[in-house]
Amino acid sequence: MQSQLFTNIGQLVTNDATIGSGAIGVLPDAAMVVEAGVVVWVGPSKQAPSADSAKDLEGAAVIPGFVDSHAHPVFAGDRAEEFVARMSGLQYSAGGIRSTVSATRAATDSQLESNLVRLKRELLACGVTTFEAKSGYGLTVADETRALKIAARHTAEVTFLGAHVLAPEYSEEPGEYVSLVAGEMLEAARTHAKWIDVFCDRGAFDVSQAREILIAGREAGLQPRIHANQLSNIGAVQLAVELDCASADHCTHLNAADVDALANSNTVATLLPGAEFSTRSPYPDARRLLEAGVTVALATDCNPGSSYTTSMPFCLAVAVRDMKMTPAEALWSATRGGAQALRRNDVGHLGIGARADFAVLAAPSFVHLAYRPGVQLIDSTYQAGVLA
Repeated sequence: MQSQLFTNIGQLVTNDATIGSGAIGVLPDAAMVVEAGVVVWVGPSKQAPSADSAKDLEGAAVIPGFVDSHAHPVFAGDRAEEFVARMSGLQYSAGGIRSTVSATRAATDSQLESNLVRLKRELLACGVTTFEAKSGYGLTVADETRALKIAARHTAEVTFLGAHVLAPEYSEEPGEYVSLVAGEMLEAARTHAKWIDVFCDRGAFDVSQAREILIAGREAGLQPRIHANQLSNIGAVQLAVELDCASADHCTHLNAADVDALANSNTVATLLPGAEFSTRSPYPDARRLLEAGVTVALATDCNPGSSYTTSMPFCLAVAVRDMKMTPAEALWSATRGGAQALRRNDVGHLGIGARADFAVLAAPSFVHLAYRPGVQLIDSTYQAGVLA
């Protein structure tokens, strides 16, 4: 097998405290050897072993590839007019999702996949090497199934979100729609997805409905995650912990019991600052969660309505500025935190044995990601040691 040495790394973030200094394992003047797509050696450049080939990174900083554990990239159309209205004072609600449902149903498979490929390229250009993709804009058995099939061609982290909002045809029959999602729709979806998700909030699904759907998904072999406490607190975080969901996403409206429950669980709190930025909503209290010992992830929430961004560096900068995270905490949450939200140990870090997914920065330090907001600092992105 061919090995490749990446040398003259000005600052390497490993996210492995046993290798570098601090909680995110920072190594100055570092080198890394990749073989068969995984990291096989990390250390000071002057101690680097020989390899079959070498690449000089000329003093650039290197970070683990971002892990975007919450995204909605299978859709058609956009909601720019809704954004303008919201910036003029209209309050955000879950109901706007239905306009994307209409556009998505009308789109061809080719159109949906072309849009997903466009967003995937943007994610890669922003340093994202692993991303999750949800369905949720079809809300029929056929449309949800085709969305999952399309997503599965581009990522292993596929999530069935038939319970995004009530399908328009069932607006007066919520019980029948819940039965459809937990029955026929789930049966069609199960072979194309790894995860099951529910938007459990005001204007979407209540706790009882979410519990029924998530338990059915779990019994069908899918792993649960949940949209929780974005618009209000109806008990979704408590349900997430009860069902051992991999992540509770949004977490904007939390009480002390919610924070305590998350801190004593395996459920990651995935925060989505792009959504608050784009809806002018209050940001979640990241500082409170971190100080309580909750595992926190950051993700883009890429979707056409409430967070139409593929830029993890942007989300990281907002988290530092408006959610009071340190640059190191934000970077960890956008990489290893995201991996934990997907229950992955092979990505989100650059320790020995990790998949060699990383981003080379046009900057001397990872701090510049927050220090220079809005500047494209991702020089290149590697997946399994190969330039993407």
